[in-house]
Amino acid sequence: MLSQRGHSRELAEKACRENFPVASRLLPRRHRDHLMAVYGFARSVDDVGDEERPEDRLRLLAEFEADLARLYDGRVPRLGPVGALARTVRECSIPAEPFQHLIEANRRDQTVTRYETFDDLLGYCALSANPVGRIVLHVFGEASGARQALSDRVCSALQVIEHCQDVGEDYRRGRVYLPQEDLRRAGCPVAQLAAAAASPGLREAVAVQAARAGRLLAEGEPIVASLSGFARTAVAGYVAGGHATLAALRRARYDVLGRPVRPRRARLLAEWTRVLTTMGWPGAGLQRLPSA
Repeated sequence: MLSQRGHSRELAEKACRENFPVASRLLPRRHRDHLMAVYGFARSVDDVGDEERPEDRLRLLAEFEADLARLYDGRVPRLGPVGALARTVRECSIPAEPFQHLIEANRRDQTVTRYETFDDLLGYCALSANPVGRIVLHVFGEASGARQALSDRVCSALQVIEHCQDVGEDYRRGRVYLPQEDLRRAGCPVAQLAAAAASPGLREAVAVQAARAGRLLAEGEPIVASLSGFARTAVAGYVAGGHATLAALRRARYDVLGRPVRPRRARLLAEWTRVLTTMGWPGAGLQRLPSA
């Protein structure tokens, strides 16, 4: 079992592999701590749904659900990732529902392995991604209804982008998130997802999802202008990560099987500056960003 320090280090390493800055050093320590607690919970639940023995996953997810109820009932949680949420939930007044939805998304992953249409996939994103954005808004005290709707678009876009990157990994886990109707339209049998390089049909299907994600990201991007201070900085970073990863997919010509497709740091920083500048943040040259 990892020590607390070892667990924190492992969590930080996983956060560094995300497409966007999970808890940038540009943010105050209190916000970074809250964001890492949220990330730790979401990452732990995802790891149960992806990496534990298949026969154990539903039981372990039920344990997370029961421990979350324990936390919201005012009792002491038994699981580390849930216990780490206690201060964040209390100080930021975060409701239980978005955390419950993250657990439900992983429960669905155990039984649903295909999505027929893009709308079906967005229904999954409503459980697996959108709750994270709503939690982040609570962390910054900015969780209005209008902002939540914009946040949902950004988070769904980020989730679809990640599904594009992880086609091969997901297939090896028995899951296909690319909509079946798009694979058929592109002439891409599901078996091609096991190849060493993406076929023309698979590239076409991935390009379709990337274009849809780009539109969702553009629709949600005005949320940045509605925010102020550190909330604006953080959310702009998430939006920028989406744009930078879409650029990486285009650069790879949508071959998501030949090698890992990751956003370039320079492109992320440029997009972060652009988003903040176009959304009207004064002094958005952000010369500090390279240390973020």
